[in-house]
Amino acid sequence: MIHTYRHILDFLKEKKYKYLLGIIVLIIVDALQLITPQILKAFTNAIIGSTLNAENLWIYPTMILVVAIGIASSRYLWRILIITSSRELEFWLRNKLFKHIESLDQSFFNKNKTGDLMAHATNDLSAVKMAFGPGIVMVVDAIFLSIMTIIIMATNLNLKLTLLALLPMPIIAITVGFFGKIIQQRFKSVQESFSNLSEKVQESFSGIRVIKSFSQEKYDLDDFNTYNMANLKSNMKLVKLFGAMHPLITLISTISLLIILTYGSKLVINQTMTLGDFVAFISYIEILTWPMMAIGFVVNVLQRGMASMKRINVLLDSKSNIEDYADENIENFDIEFRNLTFKYPDTNIDVLNNINLTIPTGSSLGILGRTGSGKTTIINLLTRLYQVEKNMIFIGNKDFLSYSTKDIRNLFGVVPQDNFLFSTSIESNIAFSNNIIDDKEKIQYTANISQIDTEIQSFPDGFETILGERGINLSGGQKQRVSIARALYKQPKILVLDDSLSAVDTDTEERILKHLKTELSSRTAIVISHRISTLKNLDAIAVLDEGKIIEYGTHNELIKTDGLYYDIYKKQLIEEALQEEE
Repeated sequence: MIHTYRHILDFLKEKKYKYLLGIIVLIIVDALQLITPQILKAFTNAIIGSTLNAENLWIYPTMILVVAIGIASSRYLWRILIITSSRELEFWLRNKLFKHIESLDQSFFNKNKTGDLMAHATNDLSAVKMAFGPGIVMVVDAIFLSIMTIIIMATNLNLKLTLLALLPMPIIAITVGFFGKIIQQRFKSVQESFSNLSEKVQESFSGIRVIKSFSQEKYDLDDFNTYNMANLKSNMKLVKLFGAMHPLITLISTISLLIILTYGSKLVINQTMTLGDFVAFISYIEILTWPMMAIGFVVNVLQRGMASMKRINVLLDSKSNIEDYADENIENFDIEFRNLTFKYPDTNIDVLNNINLTIPTGSSLGILGRTGSGKTTIINLLTRLYQVEKNMIFIGNKDFLSYSTKDIRNLFGVVPQDNFLFSTSIESNIAFSNNIIDDKEKIQYTANISQIDTEIQSFPDGFETILGERGINLSGGQKQRVSIARALYKQPKILVLDDSLSAVDTDTEERILKHLKTELSSRTAIVISHRISTLKNLDAIAVLDEGKIIEYGTHNELIKTDGLYYDIYKKQLIEEALQEEE
């Protein structure tokens, strides 16, 4: 169990006194509950012995009222101590899980589905919270209340009757042991089916435009129903199991009551036991019923908690493939690739093969190539989304692995192919690099360079316009230009445009490149594009094919060769001529 909960030991150590105090108060509540049957015993014996009168009648109700007030106030206190701690655990563990997931490299996200991660951060965390909240309460009740009740019944009332009442107890232990392991297995299946359902819902809602455009609502609903039914069936298996365990434990506890009623009444008739003792014994059996039932509940809650914690452990045990190093000042920003070779994790194909390339500080490099030639992979490696071997990439004539990941990424302003915008205002998206939106002039300046400012100002709320999920209320070209403004706002040393003008028309592209010219002159620029018009004015152009640089030079140099660059150039000239004729 310690191994299962190893990732939350720090929290438990921090909150140990709070939990300990809560358990002490809970034990006080349980002890107070054990007083009431003694009061009823004395009250019954007083009636039978004719010692009860109008003058002392008030004593017994007052005693019960005082005990009730003590129970109520103490119960409130343990709830504040234990249940609040379990909520704090959920908060603490969710932060730890989120922070850890954010620290993992891109290959982790390639292998793990969003819906599954969401299920871990919701249902699984809730199950752990229940184990360290109500679960602890039920454990204490099941242990302390049972033991103390049995001791009082055996020593203060009737030993033989107590032993007879406890005969069914071993059956409860066997029943709980049998059901416990099965509950954990079935709850794991429940969480996995919920993860699959969450992933399906997330995927369907994210891709709703595609689903509608292909009129696939019915088929998508059928697919959803399949996942939903699997989730229902896994839950029903667990419910049926727990539904069988709970009544079975209740039945066993009822057998104890029948034994007491049968044998205890004989003891009262034979006058070997007082009526007050018998009433107290019945009250203690009623108190004992809850701990016996709690055994069933606590097994269910603890097994669920362990199953969920094991699932969370898989995430927390995941390690990033990115090796980080101590901070070291980056004094110059020359970039050099030396025999750069790379293959993605779990593959045996070289995406990049012996790339040798130098990008001096302040220069601009264009990268051209067919789809799948490795263009974006170069950017992914430069920004340390994947781990690369030592002595392959250098910045400032030093292996860039000698710098911290944070310092490397701070150098870059990247406009990726998939322009992700957050569901917040346009100005917040542009100022994302520091989340400071007070510098309105800077926001408008970068929007002007990317030729999106006029369109933004035409919106009713201007730069304060709230975007839908992934910027759904903007066109593809608008999202690209907001992404360019976001990268420029960061004022990076190295600007990377990864096919970031593909969704804009040629006239807009020309205006953007014209405005970008000043910006590119003051920093290093790496521009990936399929359009020759985007690359032709850059200092150098590298042509990639199947992970290798097959051509390198300026635009004028490359069109003089009879290679891939010249073939693409001729095709695009023909396409432009045809468009002009139309």
